[in-house]
Amino acid sequence: MSKKHEGRLLIIEDDDELNTMLSTYFQMQGYEVYNAFTGRDGVQLARQKLPNLILLDVMLPDLDGFDVYRALRGINRTRYIPVTFLTQRDGRSDKVAGLQLGADDYITKPFDLEELRLRVRRSIKRAVRDLMLDPRTGLPSRPVVVERLKELNTKQTGYRFLSGRIENLSCYREIHGFVATDEVMGFAARTLIEGIERHGTDDDFIGHLGDAQFAIVTYLKDVGLLAATLEAQFNDGITMFYNFIEREQGYISIEDDDGNVRQVPLMHLHVEQTDLSTELLQST
Repeated sequence: MSKKHEGRLLIIEDDDELNTMLSTYFQMQGYEVYNAFTGRDGVQLARQKLPNLILLDVMLPDLDGFDVYRALRGINRTRYIPVTFLTQRDGRSDKVAGLQLGADDYITKPFDLEELRLRVRRSIKRAVRDLMLDPRTGLPSRPVVVERLKELNTKQTGYRFLSGRIENLSCYREIHGFVATDEVMGFAARTLIEGIERHGTDDDFIGHLGDAQFAIVTYLKDVGLLAATLEAQFNDGITMFYNFIEREQGYISIEDDDGNVRQVPLMHLHVEQTDLSTELLQST
């Protein structure tokens, strides 16, 4: 049985020993951990990986941690990620400065690892509870997508809205269970994040509308190429979630209550440009 996946965590800390120690500790706790030792590398990794939370050192060799935070909040894909500041400073003014910017938490070195773990977990849960992040993918949730669309409609033009859907996900869940399905959702999120970072623009945005459906806001002109690329990346990798027999035959067998068996093709991602953004705005 696979270990419970607690989420994606980005550590931006220039102290190599501390960064490594935190990385090892949180990996043992079930987190997928990414490491950066400078502010600029941290911002880049945040865009590429969209972590569920960022541990951000205030004193970095290139950028002040507060400037890194401002940079993260200025990027569409990273603006909703919870941030916890780590610092040697214990002055009240520094703590207030971080919290006034909107940071989720602030912890002073040296700190207790167990306390830090609980704070990280609490911040992630709070983001989920406040409907900002989907618990399975760590992507902005439906209310956040709607909020972003409202902003775009009043401030910006030229964007295109793509809807992505994992076909046959419910059938997979019926056979393989909820834990395996959650792993599929995590894979889908990583595929979209990496695909948009590699082929999209800096202003593109990804959200999770619920269960099998995702939202992509892009400023690319050739959305057909982007859609085909995302589909190919997902469809190439999804076979690893099936057993050998299922992969070979290309389907799973589902039996209904009457004993009838039907063959359901393997999951695949379908991405297309739609008018769903209009429907989302009208539903609020």
